[in-house]
Amino acid sequence: MNVELSRKALEKIGNPHVLVNVVSRRVRQLNSGGGGIARPLVDVDPTMGTADIALREIVEEKIGVEILDEAGTEQAAPAPKRRRRAAAAA
Repeated sequence: MNVELSRKALEKIGNPHVLVNVVSRRVRQLNSGGGGIARPLVDVDPTMGTADIALREIVEEKIGVEILDEAGTEQAAPAPKRRRRAAAAA
């Protein structure tokens, strides 16, 4: 999986857990074959894997995610949390 594509896709999605779910679902769709939903929505290089294709689709905003609250209305995606580095043990 391409690290740069992963970073760019994470900027678009915002939450790494949601990104993993979106990519895994799209990879399953691409691997299933048949039908229009299983075709890549971006230009594909023959050396690209299905995860790279899914990430590129996210970066180019061909696919995305909507987060709904319990009432079914769309809400803003939460901002990603910043992790602090643990102090080095002496």
